[in-house]
Parts: sequence; C-alpha cells; structure tokens
Amino acid sequence: MNINKERDEYRDIPPLAKRFLVYLLGIRGKSEKTVQEYYYDLRTFFRYMKCRRDLADFNEFNSVDTSDINLDFISSITIDDLYDFLMYVSRKRANSANSMARKVSTLKSFFNYLTVKAHLLEVDITKELDPPKLPKALPRYLSLDESRNLLESVDGEYATRDYAIITLFLNCGMRLSELVGININDIKEDTLTVIGKGNKERTIYLNNACRRAIEAYMAVRPKDGVVERKALFLSERKQRISNSTVYKMVQRCLSRAGLDIHKYSPHKLRHTAATLMYKHGNVDVRALQEILGHEQLSTTQIYTHVDEAQLRDAIDKNPLANEKPKNEQE
Repeated sequence: MNINKERDEYRDIPPLAKRFLVYLLGIRGKSEKTVQEYYYDLRTFFRYMKCRRDLADFNEFNSVDTSDINLDFISSITIDDLYDFLMYVSRKRANSANSMARKVSTLKSFFNYLTVKAHLLEVDITKELDPPKLPKALPRYLSLDESRNLLESVDGEYATRDYAIITLFLNCGMRLSELVGININDIKEDTLTVIGKGNKERTIYLNNACRRAIEAYMAVRPKDGVVERKALFLSERKQRISNSTVYKMVQRCLSRAGLDIHKYSPHKLRHTAATLMYKHGNVDVRALQEILGHEQLSTTQIYTHVDEAQLRDAIDKNPLANEKPKNEQE
C-alpha cells in the first residue's frame, strides 16, 4: 500500500482526519484494522457535529459527507460538543461503555496530533475529556480439564492440523490473526516469531506439546498444489487458512467437547492460556506480559484473577483463622 496516495476509503472524512490516519499507518505503525476503527469513530463524530450544527439532517446520519470540514470548523469544537457526542452515541446508537471508551481514545489521539504533531491547534480540548467508567469483568477461560477435553475432541479429516492449532492457542496465548499469519520459516527449533498488534514482532517459545503438534502436522501438510507455500496452516483449498475457518473449527471442537460455543471462542483460548500459565505455572505477570505481547502491564493484569478456591484458601491461611470464641474455650 502506498500511504502517500489519497486513500479512497477515507474520502468522506475531513482532509485533516485523513492525514491523521496516514500518520498512524506510516509513522506510528498502527495496523490497518486499528486505523479502520479510528476512521469509523472519526467519521461518526464529524457526522454528528455537522448534524449538531444544522449542516446535515440526523435522519440521514449514515450518509452524511464530512469531507468539507476544515480547520476552522474543528477549532470551534468545544468540550461540551464532545460530551454531547458521547451522550448521543450512548442513547441514540446504543454504544457500550467499551465502544464509547474507544471513541474517547480516538478523539484524544486526533486532537493530540493536531496540537503536538501538526501544530495546527494551540489547545487540546480532549485533555479534560473523561472516558466512561468500564465495568470490571473477569475474562472467561477454560479450566485445565476442559482444555484437555477440547484437545481430545479434535476429529475429522484435518484433525492433525486442527489439533496443532488448538495446541498453539492453549499453550502460547496467541491472537487469532497471529496464528493465521504464521509462516513455516517463522519457526526456528523451539521458537516462533509472530507479528502482533501494531505490526510488532515478538518471539514465542514453543514447549514440547507445541513442537510435537507442529511436527505431526508438517508430516501430513499438503505438498502438491499449495497456493501459498510459505503459510504454515493451510485450508482445504491449500491456501493460507482464514480467520473464519479457524473460528468455525474451534466452535465445532468446543461443541464436541460439550462446551458452550456462545461463551468461548479463539480469543477465549488466549485467555485460557494466560490463566493456566499464571494459575498452574506460577508465571510472573511481567513474563506473561511479554508472552502475550501486551504493551501495558495493566492489560495483562486482567488475567491474574483468582478463583473462588484461591480466595477461600487465602482466608483459611490467615493466622487468626482458627481462633475460638470465649464460650468455646471453656
């Protein structure tokens, strides 16, 4: 992709917003998926602003063109506009707290770019913009026995491939996109190089289960008629396996294992790997951060949750746990 050319898919947003997205791609190295989310958020925001200023009709919100918005318009935006926007997407567009938090992050990044990087604004109004409070929810994960049952449930024509995929998910905690993107030459003895969020490269160490599963798959991996020879995992058509194919395969295996397919997914297997390493392997949280490829330690800490048995055990280990009331001491 040539980021110096005007991108057609960004033609309906202000030129300044378009330059910001190109900056994210070319300078900050953000992934296409992340930048696409920024684009959607900015487009929604500017559509709202045009409707708010009576320059467009809310009834035609999804078709409002914002490419004519200039710096003067952006300079006139106030903190009240921002909070009214968040109220609008919450009440009228049913955005969750997570979606609203992402929009706040997008707006903060955009206005920071205009003030600090582009030097087009003197004041960053988003510095006073508070994100919505997010509910603290523990990640869903499979227990150790459920993980073993899932591995045992793998069956069918591509069982060796599918077993290797689920083994990597459960042992390495990689993202779906990272697994799909693995090339054969990314594997060097007991190490695997993957490309994570923001095109950041990291090394994952393969344990015995992963190495054996990969070796078993390589022994049966198609050799003739392969469309993309460098790809590790191939589809039925002998091309790189897709995200959707892996997702559907995991759902089938979850169903065979008697697990709720509405509760679990490939990403929940990433949660499972992190939890099993922390809970059963006593893995340090900072080591877990490196394994998972998290930029912030706070992101990793959601996996350091403890279960009910651990909480009960902690209370029982209190040195005062066995003290008796006076009437029992007599």
